[in-house]
Amino acid sequence: MPVPKYRTSASKRNMRRSHHALSTPGMSICPNCDEVKAPHVVCHACGHYKGQQVLEARQSNEAWDGAGLSETPSTAEKDTTSNESK
Repeated sequence: MPVPKYRTSASKRNMRRSHHALSTPGMSICPNCDEVKAPHVVCHACGHYKGQQVLEARQSNEAWDGAGLSETPSTAEKDTTSNESK
């Protein structure tokens, strides 16, 4: 199997990698609700695509009241209770 005869310098390595940079994805604005969204994709905020309602709008996380979380004591409360028993 062939092996390089000379070590690749940092300059040559970096010149080879000069085209490996990532670009930011293109984003567009929903004409219905003015939210930022990916182009050619249904808007997740309002559910519109090309001027038509395609999906039902998602509920925002701001309206979530935390229902469904179990009540567990924090680790700070556990540490204070263990110190009291000593």
